[in-house]
Amino acid sequence: MSINKAIFIGSYPKLAQCPEPTMPEYAFCGRSNVGKSSLINMITEHQKLAKTSSTPGKTQLLNYFLIDDAWYLVDLPGYGFAKVSKKNRKQWWSMITQYVRFRESLLTVFVLIDGMIKPQVNDLEFINMLGENGVAFSIVFTKVDRIKPKEFKKNRQAFEEKLLESWEELPPIFVTSSKKGRGKKELTEYILSINEKVAEEF
Repeated sequence: MSINKAIFIGSYPKLAQCPEPTMPEYAFCGRSNVGKSSLINMITEHQKLAKTSSTPGKTQLLNYFLIDDAWYLVDLPGYGFAKVSKKNRKQWWSMITQYVRFRESLLTVFVLIDGMIKPQVNDLEFINMLGENGVAFSIVFTKVDRIKPKEFKKNRQAFEEKLLESWEELPPIFVTSSKKGRGKKELTEYILSINEKVAEEF
């Protein structure tokens, strides 16, 4: 399974300005510089769909992409160490939390985790925020091609152990490499399987 058509719809600073919630939505979010834009481009097979940058914090709005005229992929601003003012970080966080808590057509948040590093507090805080608000989510490890398999295994195990300190069971987990296309099929099939289950709701 693959995506045949991906179109940029628009960027929105507020939840109230987003498109009408008439289609399933899947949001992608993570720490700044986690490789989100590269992953989106890999999944959609459109290398320039989401803008990539070596400078963290380039995504500052709720970016909507219409996929195969059937569902929305939503690119959320990154959180973490982006070199922006505290005021902007606060605005981004408010934007993200308002969206994930109140967007009725949002079905899953894909939380991107850098597979090269150990568990980060802000990732765990974000995940716990989703849980506290009853938001469905999945974990997507990125950049696994840049680290030795043994080291990634250690980082993944450490992250899962941290999650299990607060959660009774682990969410769906995907392992990806934008450079090598790893995880593309699994992510796409997962999204399409959810779409089939909720087809009558939209």
